[in-house]
Amino acid sequence: MAKQGSSKKSKDDPRNKLIAQNKRARHDYNILDEYECGLVLTGTEVKSLRQGRASLVDGFAEISGGEAWLHNVHINEYAQGTWTNHAARRKRKLLLHRYEIQKLDQKLKESGYTLVPLSLYFKDGRAKLNLALAQGKKAYDKRQTLREKQDKRETARAVSAARRRQGGSAR
Repeated sequence: MAKQGSSKKSKDDPRNKLIAQNKRARHDYNILDEYECGLVLTGTEVKSLRQGRASLVDGFAEISGGEAWLHNVHINEYAQGTWTNHAARRKRKLLLHRYEIQKLDQKLKESGYTLVPLSLYFKDGRAKLNLALAQGKKAYDKRQTLREKQDKRETARAVSAARRRQGGSAR
């Protein structure tokens, strides 16, 4: 009889690991569509990513010459790297299907759209980037989103308090 747990992938598997997230992106932009894409990296970049040393804060992507490029993503230099070490903020090529690139290029030609990296992670041992087609929020949109989030939190608190009061008397 085969083991039941052997077919499941472990959450602690180093081949499936979150490296960096851009939490500000969801606050500053309305996310319209998400794409998973690969990255063209050098050896020292991969080693540095395995140590979890990356930042997506100022990152953005653009399409030029029929190719997608990632700019301003900071991957620290590898500590044990030699003269072959990479530049921390170099532009990196993104691996997307041609039809996805054409679709994104058409959207980016319209005003107000941008490509923002949401998260960088390993999937089955390969570095992947979750890229979002986004539209910038206005200041009042951000305030409205925060207000809605706060209202949901308050109603959830009130409901749970009412359930606690109700459940305590029934026992």
